[in-house]
Amino acid sequence: MSEARSLTFEELRSAVAGSACAFRCRCELQPAAGEGGKVFPPTYAGAVYAKEQRRVPGRDEPVECVLLDSVQSQANRMEEALQAAVDTGRLKIPVIEVDFATTELLRAIGKVTSLQAPHRIADAILRDSLLNGKPFRETAEGMSLSKASPVNATTLYRLCPTALIFGLWDSTGPMGGLGAKFQRTIVSEIVGIDAVYGVKTSSRIDPLQVRAAVKVIKREGGWVIADDPKAKGTVSPAEVNHGNITPDITPGGVTITAAEQTITLSLPALRRLRFPLNGEVDCKVDCKVDQAGQTVLAALALCAVALTAEKGFDLRSRCLLWPAGPMEWELLDRPGQSPSRYAFAAGDALSALEQAVIAAEKVGLRWSTTSLKLTPAPQLVELVRRSQERDMVRDSEEGDG
Repeated sequence: MSEARSLTFEELRSAVAGSACAFRCRCELQPAAGEGGKVFPPTYAGAVYAKEQRRVPGRDEPVECVLLDSVQSQANRMEEALQAAVDTGRLKIPVIEVDFATTELLRAIGKVTSLQAPHRIADAILRDSLLNGKPFRETAEGMSLSKASPVNATTLYRLCPTALIFGLWDSTGPMGGLGAKFQRTIVSEIVGIDAVYGVKTSSRIDPLQVRAAVKVIKREGGWVIADDPKAKGTVSPAEVNHGNITPDITPGGVTITAAEQTITLSLPALRRLRFPLNGEVDCKVDCKVDQAGQTVLAALALCAVALTAEKGFDLRSRCLLWPAGPMEWELLDRPGQSPSRYAFAAGDALSALEQAVIAAEKVGLRWSTTSLKLTPAPQLVELVRRSQERDMVRDSEEGDG
């Protein structure tokens, strides 16, 4: 099989403008410890793994699989990689940020951006912040979000283009459930194949050899030794993190034949997006402008994947994966024909995105490369302040035993 060639901007633009179905990537991953190494999936309500039987190519029967990284988690990792590229100056895309550092109480929070807020530009953190002293959703920028739709995606392109590739539902805005809704165009997940579930152990040997028979009493800000081990409120030293922990075995971790990452970029979903330059929906369709915007978003999505892969696959504690080979993309263009194969490293992706943005600017579709800076509204600051106070009270109450 011939080696995959680098995907160029011109080929990307042609794929978007044509009738191709999707770019897809299937990447085999192995535990960094080697084949047979144990990995730990995420746990969900009830401390359970997301496991299911799946059809796997080359297998006659369904195979036991376990989710190692969900679609939502993968989207968050891509946004994190984009944010890191913005912070280091490798990438310039529209980002909205709320600066909490201007308030002494919240200085530790720093800033929260549209790449970090759970609901992106539609998140309550942005909704309850101010732009030049005015509630964000009451400004021209915020009100334009209420007009956004797949046939009028210009506002999001200019303010928060990542919402057009990772999805958005403006369900908490002025229109409630009727608010702007955009499907994901880029979807990625990682699953473990042939999952065999194991156990994990826990124990601790205390170098001080503190004994459980000696009791303590928790106090605010610390603890004291109990004169009477049988007095009310006495607890084992283990409750204040002294003493041995008895070795224990509980379910945990899996071994797998391999992990597989599957990524799909839907080109029909991108083609449904239109970008009227006046920000209003009308009967006139400018294919050149629409295709320019769609190509930018395709490049941005592939760039997000490439930057994420560049950061590696350290999904969580004890779940470090390593690609078995280079990441390759297939273009599903013509039914019945073998897909074209492409490589798209981070450097190539950044270059293609830059070219796509320039091409869009030439037809009048522009976005801002400087952050739109918001400040938290006093009510939001007060909400966080009281929450912090409640946490301190709760910790004190728990410390009293």
